[in-house]
Amino acid sequence: MAADPIESPPFWRSKSLEEMTEAEWESLCDGCGRCCLVKLEDEDTGRILATDIGCRLFDAGTCRCRDYENRSQTVPDCVTLTPEAVRTLSWLPPTCAYRLIGEGKDLPWWHPLVSGDPQTVVEAGVSVRGKVHANEDEVGEDEIVARLVNWPLRWPAAARARKAGRG
Repeated sequence: MAADPIESPPFWRSKSLEEMTEAEWESLCDGCGRCCLVKLEDEDTGRILATDIGCRLFDAGTCRCRDYENRSQTVPDCVTLTPEAVRTLSWLPPTCAYRLIGEGKDLPWWHPLVSGDPQTVVEAGVSVRGKVHANEDEVGEDEIVARLVNWPLRWPAAARARKAGRG
């Protein structure tokens, strides 16, 4: 009987953000949708405040961009994540795989690359599915300020806990 070959570590443990292929980079996105929520900056403090309002291109049902390839043309202030941007954007959710890997941390149990199941993002409470009030084109500017929420910039309790049989 042949010995089991030694498995090489997954790419996110063995490569820096800069070393990843485009496919590897894109697969880090867990599809939570938190980065696609409208954020406001407090002019006095510079603090970033999150809302439960989605970008005009955000599909709240799938938690994906409706026009990912052309998003920067349609939404000029849409931020394209790069390794440099990941390390400088203070508003990236603490659950964001790009942020975690950029900080030298591992992916959590609920990330689809770890669990093998995109539904674990929803089970862990990380996904914005069912939590988005509307898209920005559906609300007035004055209403956006009234939709400030804290949860997009926090770890959900279920995401911190390890599920039995997972991880």
